[in-house]
Amino acid sequence: MDTIALTCELIKRASVTPNDEGCQQLLGERLAKLGFKLETMVFDDTTNLWARRGTEGPVFCFAGHTDVVPAGAEHAWTYPPFSATRKDGYIYGRGAADMKGSLAAMVVATERFVADHPNHNGSIAFLITSDEEGPFINGTPKVVETLEARNEKITWCLVGEPSSTTELGDVVKNGRRGSLTGDLTVFGIQGHVAYPHLAENPFHKAAPALAALAQMSWDDGNSSFPPTSFQISNLHAGTGAGNVIPGELQVQFNFRFSTESTADGLKQRVTDLLEQHDLDYSLQWKLNGEPFLTDSGDLVDATVQAIADQTGRLPELSTAGGTSDGRFIAPTGAQVIELGPVNATIHQVNERVREADLETLTRVYEKVLENLLC
Repeated sequence: MDTIALTCELIKRASVTPNDEGCQQLLGERLAKLGFKLETMVFDDTTNLWARRGTEGPVFCFAGHTDVVPAGAEHAWTYPPFSATRKDGYIYGRGAADMKGSLAAMVVATERFVADHPNHNGSIAFLITSDEEGPFINGTPKVVETLEARNEKITWCLVGEPSSTTELGDVVKNGRRGSLTGDLTVFGIQGHVAYPHLAENPFHKAAPALAALAQMSWDDGNSSFPPTSFQISNLHAGTGAGNVIPGELQVQFNFRFSTESTADGLKQRVTDLLEQHDLDYSLQWKLNGEPFLTDSGDLVDATVQAIADQTGRLPELSTAGGTSDGRFIAPTGAQVIELGPVNATIHQVNERVREADLETLTRVYEKVLENLLC
């Protein structure tokens, strides 16, 4: 019951991003008892914890986040979102699946592993942030930058994001697509709708270009990644009056791109198309993360074997879904995978996790450690 109790204790701390609310202190106190050296790294509004047991390589790292998204309208929840209510074999609460259950399982698995293997090979580390659900500026990227500056390398990294779809361990994320956001402003001339010859409607000028972007094939993907996708996420123009032609149109769009495309290549293709349509525009870009892939190696093998041992199923290796902090760790050369609970209720009202899944996840994490460090 250790994992369940720790999960509930973490959920009761309303650590809405970027607040940690003492979660890292709670986890750190347990790790310190195992001989971990704790290093708190605070960057601006974000608290991070780097904890390590051992000084030699290889380094196995559990990575996760204590921050959660806002609960939303609390009256819509069956149980208060930070009460950690246990009902019918589930724990209800914000962060139950994303990802306080994983953090609890990681710590308890490590406690059991160290008790059985106090002289294990290599090192075990924890990289925990309170900025994963936020702007991802002062969290994992800054910790990785600090580690790289002192040449402290992670060999294998298991991120506790909720990767499972229907049953625990049915999916392991062994990579993620890249994410590139564009903020486009198309300029026109504001005027009266009754006198269009004295104005220039940016909607009308931009529509053919936006249609062309939406219909364009960017790449065909590959065996590990689906084709790159383009989606318009926000569109805004106008003063609110029905008789005014707007002076500008603001469009936000996003690419989720495979390893068959590059951020620079996508930017160039968009710019070329906008120029072809003779638009007066400005365009700012934000690269949220490059695609990464761990298609084989010790970490994948150890994780697949651990899941098979504890659940009897062989997981699907997938790169689908959104982004994770793994995108900041993989460029250092580390092998990175994601494994956590079922993700069906993450960020939703009544977020929940199966208690039995947390117990199984703890055993899987412990087995991964045994496979790699014994």
